[in-house]
Amino acid sequence: MELLIAANPNPESRLPYLIRLPLGAGLVFSTSGTWPRTKALYCHPLDLEQWPADAEVVERIELRACQRRGAAIDIIAARGRENRSQLVFTTARGREVVFWQGPRTTRQSRPGVRTPSARAAGIADLHVVVDTHERYAYDFADKPVTVSRRALPCGDYGVAVGERLVAAVERKSLSDLTSGLLNGKLKYQLTELATLPRAAVVVEDRYSEIFKLTYARPSVVADALAELQIAFPTVPIVFCQTRKLAQEYTYRYLAAGRTWALDNADAAAAFGVDATADHGSHRVEPSSAQIRTWARDAGLPVADKGRLRAEIVAAWREAHT
Repeated sequence: MELLIAANPNPESRLPYLIRLPLGAGLVFSTSGTWPRTKALYCHPLDLEQWPADAEVVERIELRACQRRGAAIDIIAARGRENRSQLVFTTARGREVVFWQGPRTTRQSRPGVRTPSARAAGIADLHVVVDTHERYAYDFADKPVTVSRRALPCGDYGVAVGERLVAAVERKSLSDLTSGLLNGKLKYQLTELATLPRAAVVVEDRYSEIFKLTYARPSVVADALAELQIAFPTVPIVFCQTRKLAQEYTYRYLAAGRTWALDNADAAAAFGVDATADHGSHRVEPSSAQIRTWARDAGLPVADKGRLRAEIVAAWREAHT
């Protein structure tokens, strides 16, 4: 029983290798490497007929086992090192994909970190505002968090004291971070974030992944990142390895920001807040739709669309102070 690895004869393919697994009549994939040593390899499924009759085999790996287990295929090579790997069938962005991964890459994708369940800053119920433009927002499902959505002046997640945004977090994937660095968009975002009392950027990946980029020069990206951190020292850019850990950091950062705004004497004075008072009733100003609903219930004339009249907003504020 062998795993066959051959050169891909298709000159237009970006995946230079073909692999053939001894399952049934055979499973064929095109892929970018001969073994998932340092990273998971994307595999594109092919029909069995697409395996060339005169395949240029570059490696034959004798196997001890090749067995399907649910949504994965376990591959065990008959050798002492680099002998275990797995083809994982999953979905990404709504389409089915296959990745070939080894023990090292599995540990990297699932670092085995258990996030704590303790409340951040001892807050029983943290109110987090999510920007309306945030498409795949954190749900904070395992946290004592109440989420509402509204347009934020900057950042993707924020906490407010009264009507003032006191802390915000901008979420980035590595590709978002890279494109923002290269096209200059991230600089403008940091400029806006720096106007807040507290703000941070959280990246859902490792810093080391910058140096594995193939669509941009790693040195250019690293230099641009360092220059922005020098220019905006009050807005840290934090690499959190995974989306789950990035959500954890966001939750605890925002909780700390709210506590700072309420407990710090200078901050309390700046925001006109009594630091000794019970701030559980402080709320973020609602969306226009919520104010319209309140106005109708209160018997106030309000248009179905367009900007709310100043007197309607003033009436809502007076009723909720």
